[in-house]
Amino acid sequence: MSLRRRPKVGLALSGGGARGLAHIGVLKVLEREGIKVDYLAGTSMGGVIAAAYALGLDPAYMEQEALRLSNITSLVGLVDPSLPWKGLFEGKKVQEYFHSHIGDATFEDAHIPLALVAVDLKKGEEVVIQEGRVVDAVRATISIPGIFAPLISDDKVLVDGGILNNLPADVVRRMGAEVVIAVDVSANLEDVDWEERRFPFFQMPGVFDVLWRTVEVMEKEIRERKFLEAHPEVVIRPQLDKDITVLTGFNRAAEIIKKGEEAAEEALPRIKTLTRPRFSLRRER
Repeated sequence: MSLRRRPKVGLALSGGGARGLAHIGVLKVLEREGIKVDYLAGTSMGGVIAAAYALGLDPAYMEQEALRLSNITSLVGLVDPSLPWKGLFEGKKVQEYFHSHIGDATFEDAHIPLALVAVDLKKGEEVVIQEGRVVDAVRATISIPGIFAPLISDDKVLVDGGILNNLPADVVRRMGAEVVIAVDVSANLEDVDWEERRFPFFQMPGVFDVLWRTVEVMEKEIRERKFLEAHPEVVIRPQLDKDITVLTGFNRAAEIIKKGEEAAEEALPRIKTLTRPRFSLRRER
């Protein structure tokens, strides 16, 4: 017997550091419009936002926190310098901050099936995390090589998943999504004045700029290939200023979140069309 049902929706949130605050704006619009998300996957900052939403944190609350942290004094409180061969920052203070909001919640506690993406440096492969403490997975997915020390977990050395899969649309597709909404906040390489780029709290030496640019180029090629494989039905790309980068721009949180809202508003007609209940022989599980 034919049944009328809503297609399963998967939301993939890309990495992008401060640019990833735009995901909050996207979620605000989806929630306001009653667009239910059935599967969530995120990388780096996208993983942070995805984890928070999957565990029940309201987008309005996330916005409030982002605005609070837009104060430079609050941001400095999350900095813990690391031994130079591990990364600029240890990452423990950031993890403690996340723990204060989500505690020891596990993936099984999530209201929405969740997956976070990291990379295992030992095996050189993508790791899709879907079990254990969410706070540990968040710590892994944000561990930008050279910036945050890697997370050592069991026999793995985990770093930011953006190296191999910055926009995990393929992950939500495998989870069961029939309609994939991919939110890409990464900057166009051509728009970034990388030779002039400077990071907060310090002046990056030339070698770091070169290494960072190399990672960006490699990530771009991989992202485009995976993007074609996943073929998301909806792609949302907030139009963010090129001066907003991975580590700079947190003080412009309100602006970034607003850009996310605007981009989601533009995509709403297509999203509503694709997520309408339809007749199918498949029964709702």
